[in-house]
Amino acid sequence: MQRFGGRLGGTPPVVLNLLIINILLFLATMLFRNQGLNLERWLALYYPASDLFMPHQLVTHMFMHANFMHIFFNMFALWMFGRVLESVWGSRRFLIYYFVTGLGAAGLHLLVNFFQMGNLASDASAAINTLSPEVFADFMKEHFPNQLQQISGFVAGWVESPGNPGYINEATNFINQLVNQKMNIPTVGASGAVFGVLLAFGMLFPNTRLMLIFPPIPIKAKWFVIIYGVIELYLAVANKPLDNVAHFAHLGGMIFGFILIKYWNKNNRKRFY
Repeated sequence: MQRFGGRLGGTPPVVLNLLIINILLFLATMLFRNQGLNLERWLALYYPASDLFMPHQLVTHMFMHANFMHIFFNMFALWMFGRVLESVWGSRRFLIYYFVTGLGAAGLHLLVNFFQMGNLASDASAAINTLSPEVFADFMKEHFPNQLQQISGFVAGWVESPGNPGYINEATNFINQLVNQKMNIPTVGASGAVFGVLLAFGMLFPNTRLMLIFPPIPIKAKWFVIIYGVIELYLAVANKPLDNVAHFAHLGGMIFGFILIKYWNKNNRKRFY
């Protein structure tokens, strides 16, 4: 999208400081990674049952990003829409909104993960208790389809010798290893809060026209937000294993943003924070 037109002379303090903190942490992550120190181990958000989880990660993960494109699009959207909201709401209210949507996004993401991990653990236990080449292949196809090519030779060998305890032990260890890896996948990014910012912009300025880059057509902010929300909902429900994007976190940011704005409007306070 192109830049939203020039009603602001500069970047307000909260948005500016959020940009600085995110960029500095991204640069530090890249620098320390080259030195063998992984900041994601301490600052990314892990599943609460993981040994890597720490409470402060609920906040710090919002300032971590996976790669340049990840941080670029998040920070561009934060600057593009957030500066307008901060100029209207004031810095304190915008900061409250940003963190409520970011924490709400993390909360929904963890809640969905709780059910997904419970289902995975249940299926893993059932598969281990009734292991066979077919059961193992079906389990992998459902939960780890990206590993199918890797295990094809193993399964073919197991079919030739189905009662071999070596195959059973190796399959059991592999399933346990994959479940443990799934539990220890980190979540990073300001996307939940940024989607909340996008939702707020669409609600406050519904008829503002935005110019998309691909395709290069104008679209009203309200339709842009609705279309984006529907796409995220579809991708979240589709639950593509290879997607590697926390779509429920994006939805969580929008949902909590909508609730908070409605709450503020209901109270109709004349004084903005």
